Amino acid sequence: MHSGKMWRSRSFTLCFFVCSQISLLALLARAAEDKDEVKIEVVFVPEVCTPKSKKGDLINAHYDGYLAKDGSKFYCSRTEKEGHPQWLVVGVGQVIKGLDIGMMDMCAGERRKVTIPPALAFGEKGKGPVPPNATVVFEVEVLSVSTGPRTMEAFGRMDLDKDRSLTKPEVKEYLKLEYEKGGKPRDDPFYEKMIDDIFRKNDHDRDGQISPKEYNIFQHDEL
Repeated sequence: MHSGKMWRSRSFTLCFFVCSQISLLALLARAAEDKDEVKIEVVFVPEVCTPKSKKGDLINAHYDGYLAKDGSKFYCSRTEKEGHPQWLVVGVGQVIKGLDIGMMDMCAGERRKVTIPPALAFGEKGKGPVPPNATVVFEVEVLSVSTGPRTMEAFGRMDLDKDRSLTKPEVKEYLKLEYEKGGKPRDDPFYEKMIDDIFRKNDHDRDGQISPKEYNIFQHDEL
C-alpha cells in the first residue's frame, strides 16, 4: 500500500513537471512570435474610411521613424526628399516589410503608430542611424489611396498610343479616371504634383517618358 502511494505521488510529480515544461515552452514560443509581430495602434480614423489600401495600391503618405529604445528620430519624410509626402506601392517591398504590413488597410486621412521588431525592420545589421537588432516605431499618415497604376496591365491601359512608353498626359488621364471612379476627383495642381513625383522617381534617363523597364515596381526604396 505504501509503495502504491509513493508510485502515485511520483507519477503526479513527474506529470506536473512535464506539464509545467510544456506550458513554459508554449509561453516562450508565444513570446518569440509576439517579438516578430508588427504592433499597430490606430491614432485617428476619418468618418468616411474608404477605399482602404491593399497590396498593389498606390498611396501617398508621410512617415516618421523613431528608435523604440530612446525615442530618437532617424527618419522624417517631411524633411527628407524636399519634404514631399512619399508615393509608394503597398506590399511590394518598396519599404521595409514591417512598414509594408503596417500600411495595409489604411484610408486617406488615417494615422497610425506602427511598432516593428528588428526581424521586420533593419535586422541584425541595422542601417545608417538605426543600430543592429533595433525595434523601430513609425508614425504614419496616409493622404491618398488609389488603385495601383504600377502593373503591366495598367501600363497597357495608360499607354494610349501603344508606343510602349508613358508620357505625363497619359499618366494624368489614367489617374484622373481612377480618382473620379472612386468618387473623389481632384484639381489639376494635385495631379501635377503627383505626376512630377512619379516621373522624378521613375524617369531615370530624364527623357520625359517612362519605359516598361523604368516602370518596374519591385525596386527597393531607402525605407
